[in-house]
Amino acid sequence: MKTIISELESVLKQSFQACGYDESLAKVTLSNRPDLCEYQCNGAMTGAKLYHKAPFMIAEDVVGKAKENPVFSMIEVVKPGFINMNVAPDYLADYLNRMAKEPSYGVDQIGEGHTIIIDYGGPNVAKPLHIGHLRPAIIGESIKRIRKFCGYNTIGDVHLGDWGYQMGLIIESLKETHPDLFELESLDEAGITVSVLEEVYPAASKRAKTDTEFAAKAHEATRLLQLKDPAYYGVWRKIIEISVADLIRNYEKLNVHFDLWNGESDAQDFIPDMVEEMKEKGFAYVSNGALVVDVKEETDKKEIPPCLIVKSDGAYLYATTDLATLVQRRREYDPEEVIYVVDKRQEMHFTQVFRCARKTGIVSDDTGLVFVGFGTMNGKDGKPFKTRDGGVMRLEKLIADTQDSIYEKLKDDAFSEDEKRQISEKVALSAIKYGDLSNQASKDYIFDIERFCEFEGNTGPYILYTMVRIKSILRKNGMIDHLDKNDLMISAYHSDSEKELQLKITSFSENMLQACRENAPHKVCQYIYEVSNALNAFYHSNNILKESDPKVKESYLALIILTYKVLEQGIELLGFEAPERM
Repeated sequence: MKTIISELESVLKQSFQACGYDESLAKVTLSNRPDLCEYQCNGAMTGAKLYHKAPFMIAEDVVGKAKENPVFSMIEVVKPGFINMNVAPDYLADYLNRMAKEPSYGVDQIGEGHTIIIDYGGPNVAKPLHIGHLRPAIIGESIKRIRKFCGYNTIGDVHLGDWGYQMGLIIESLKETHPDLFELESLDEAGITVSVLEEVYPAASKRAKTDTEFAAKAHEATRLLQLKDPAYYGVWRKIIEISVADLIRNYEKLNVHFDLWNGESDAQDFIPDMVEEMKEKGFAYVSNGALVVDVKEETDKKEIPPCLIVKSDGAYLYATTDLATLVQRRREYDPEEVIYVVDKRQEMHFTQVFRCARKTGIVSDDTGLVFVGFGTMNGKDGKPFKTRDGGVMRLEKLIADTQDSIYEKLKDDAFSEDEKRQISEKVALSAIKYGDLSNQASKDYIFDIERFCEFEGNTGPYILYTMVRIKSILRKNGMIDHLDKNDLMISAYHSDSEKELQLKITSFSENMLQACRENAPHKVCQYIYEVSNALNAFYHSNNILKESDPKVKESYLALIILTYKVLEQGIELLGFEAPERM
């Protein structure tokens, strides 16, 4: 199904062609002056240069042809040559009725046949998820859902930090406290849980800075692990198993799910051949004892250092692992695009990796490598968000605190204790996710949980409250089962508020496709907020429950049902859901 703008463009293209002008001039946009018109076309301004003719004259020619089309209730020329348009009420209603019956509500499946991988999450094993893991998880999850909704074959990869010196530190520390470590069938036998592992690493890391003997043992443990010594590799596997199980549990609380639970370790086997090929083809060379690849380009306005592949001591780096991961992804999935959702402060690193991958042929020239860098989540003081005692808050605690905050707002005695808790979980998740995702990913923002939990304003709870209101109206009319049907028809609008809601719903496709193309969940947030505002304005201006005209009432109900479905799809793309009541 075409977007409504595409349909209007098709009509105007015919008019431009009929008047002897190029159809590419018939570009339609939403009006930047909604007080004057709903849509506009500025093609005559461009055409003036092509045809050496006054834009007003071109626009008059086109409007003279187009005004006969029943799609428009108004189409006129405004000097110096703008074409202003309003769509006919019957056409608008027809478009909405067609949209209601379309899969994905008419959104074009632009990604059909295309495979993409989204790299997001990036936690280290044997460490708890903290508030710093929030942004990559929920931004990446939303981008994945949006891309999938638009037809892409999407693969989400958590990309675990599960290799290297940190693992050597943990294993060596566990050996001291558990001499029978290598003989254990499972770590549970020795009471080694996730909580224990979370304490082991920071203590071992601190100790290694002053205890040279312990540090040397940890380095040896790392070496043996990387050689896949059966004993060390076996313990490492057990650590991974209990860590990943805990990570899955915590990510599920955020409604975040990964298709692949690969880590840095999965790319290690690809590194030796990759490095050899770089050397054989002359891309990599030795500089100050290290192996590097030049990635600077003539157009660079700032210095881009070489990509460091192997350190002078023979150790690999993050760039090495990221490049080897691309080798693995190409062999196993051959994606047309790989999207990285990471801290924007890593932009230089990924610039080097992307250029190195292209230069050395690790990826083809037409493979998209996309860096979605996110900004910092700050407290009300404008500094990176911390707990009251200055520490880094665990993600579990953030979620629990937000649920408690919502629970306190649910004073209605009509809710049972269990229902209050269930509602709190859903509304809290909407507060956290919408509070983050409503900001452009690349920008820093203030994490204000009190404001995010408000039931009014541009918040997740406000969106959910709007949806609950729609369901309440349907229940009171005995029409709740019509949410799963398409048997009610929307008719031409009867009021300005109804018209505004209808127009807002018709722009669903444009907004979802824009969010997809730009990897921009905040576009979805902005759209569903505007839809919610339009729905509530319509609700307050029209007595839906007491409408006496059966045809008008049916149209009202059909419109709010479609509104609910659009909002429901929007919040699904953001990764949360609505309760039945609030």
